[in-house]
Amino acid sequence: MHVVIIGSGIAGITFAEELRKLAPECRISVVTQEGHGYYSRPMLSHGFSRDDIETKIILKPFDALHDAGIAIYRETSVLTLNRDDKTIVCRNSSGEFTLNYDKAVLAPGSDALIPPPFQTSRDLFFVVNSLDDLIELRRHREKIVETSAKPLWAVIGGGLIGCEVASDLAKAGDRVVLFHALARLMERQLIEEDSATLLQVLQGHGIEVRLNASVQGFEKIGSLYAVKLQDETASGFHGVIVACGFKPRTELARRIGLNADRGILVDEFLRTNDPDIHAIGDAAEFVDGRLYAYIMPIRHQAFWLARFLAGQTNEPWQPPDFKPRAKVHGFNAVHPYIF
Repeated sequence: MHVVIIGSGIAGITFAEELRKLAPECRISVVTQEGHGYYSRPMLSHGFSRDDIETKIILKPFDALHDAGIAIYRETSVLTLNRDDKTIVCRNSSGEFTLNYDKAVLAPGSDALIPPPFQTSRDLFFVVNSLDDLIELRRHREKIVETSAKPLWAVIGGGLIGCEVASDLAKAGDRVVLFHALARLMERQLIEEDSATLLQVLQGHGIEVRLNASVQGFEKIGSLYAVKLQDETASGFHGVIVACGFKPRTELARRIGLNADRGILVDEFLRTNDPDIHAIGDAAEFVDGRLYAYIMPIRHQAFWLARFLAGQTNEPWQPPDFKPRAKVHGFNAVHPYIF
């Protein structure tokens, strides 16, 4: 059996390594646009206070996975997946090629969510969604530090990622203004009491938090950036980071006729509407509309699917008990997170 995995994040690589252990006779291939190796996306939001992040974030080089018997097609795009003849057409720097599969596993992950009003100003802000994003941000920050005593950042979004990024920039010694459109921070994950505590923690780090701040867009004034609000413009920023959530990558699934809504729709066996194509990770959406965009349930999906395809279980996947936690320096929620 040849299993082709599209995506090299924690879902795809955890699944590939586990299937290699459970079914050594399987041929396993991973197709990925990444070139750096298998790295920890959760560490991206702590990428400013650590000088060694570019090396520490790499969990395993692609060569090590290849040596373990997993074929890695790095820096490779999937052009199309033909369900009728079970082939995947790919392209990389060497040209186009085709892979045949018996089972395909979609683990594409997600993109940073960019609100529609911001899309026309894409060249005026950064996101933190990949190692390439982080490297670009760190280079920009290095240039600022060469000419300014303290960089000043605008972080747009007071959800999980926005709060983590703002916290880490402050720990690195930078000045930060955090803009959030709603009345409290991390309203999707925290009850009001913990939101209030989080606000105090961030303010204690020297972060200016502006709630009920509906950002309309951005502009560049000389070498600095401005954030346009409904009634005013906040200016003087060395950089703007948009952290407004995530958007599951569903484009390929939709093109090949798989059912998708917010994410790629799967059943209790992580199957799409094509029984030979599964989806796992934060792009997989279940019948109740939930997406499990947290490390523990994603790893749990990957381990379960490896057992299922190796013939070691016929029980449906059940989400594990898990406790999400924001990686904000100095903050611990008293109450369980909302999910």
